[in-house]
Amino acid sequence: MNTPPSKTLLIVYQSTTGATRQMADAVAQGAIEEGGVRVRLLPATDAGPADVLDADAYVFATPENLAAIAGLMKDFFDRCYYPALDRVNGRPYASLICAGSDGSNAARQIARIATGWRLREVAPPLIVCTRAQTPEEILAPKHVPAAELQKGAELGAALAAGVAMGAF
Repeated sequence: MNTPPSKTLLIVYQSTTGATRQMADAVAQGAIEEGGVRVRLLPATDAGPADVLDADAYVFATPENLAAIAGLMKDFFDRCYYPALDRVNGRPYASLICAGSDGSNAARQIARIATGWRLREVAPPLIVCTRAQTPEEILAPKHVPAAELQKGAELGAALAAGVAMGAF
């Protein structure tokens, strides 16, 4: 009889044009294929403090909007910050940013929040640049190239393996 995984990887995402959702799905699929952890994939609007407290590791996935994390992702952090403070210390996390051209400021913003939660970054931010620059390109539905999705799957697999082994 197989014992269900005892560790949980929580992937919280916000996606407006589909790119961040595609990447979050790739991370989830990589983690599921690696095995050893239960994977929870939640939109930022649905994730709450109990989800954060019940997880052993995290991936925070957001588009970069106006050089910052998406507003609904910020809302998730605002709702969860104090209930999780001093209760998730040392847990591993990674971040995933979908941006038009840069993404580094949103990655820094997540890192600052994670520092406040005393989380431990276990992978560099995965930043996917869509190169969307005009209003029409920015608002259009996105299709993430297979090579970028593979990077997400590899991140998910690495996190799952590390969490399952107790390495993180």
